[in-house]
Amino acid sequence: MVTVERVQTGLRIERNTLKVLKALAEYLDLSLGDLVEGIALHAFEGKSPFSKETLAKIDQLKSVYGLTLTAASSHKLKE
Repeated sequence: MVTVERVQTGLRIERNTLKVLKALAEYLDLSLGDLVEGIALHAFEGKSPFSKETLAKIDQLKSVYGLTLTAASSHKLKE
């Protein structure tokens, strides 16, 4: 185990993306913060954070919560 210092943040995120992330965290028995942290650390190394099975679950959750955004949508969103 590695000891770290965590801080509270006021992250803003698209509503359906958050719903999928929260549901996925619940499915994986992780906190939302641990899930996001793991995704970021994998991305920093150019690695995929998810197994094929987890990606299939993400597709299900995206359908349930109406998430239609893709990576191509990144940095092109407006409020």
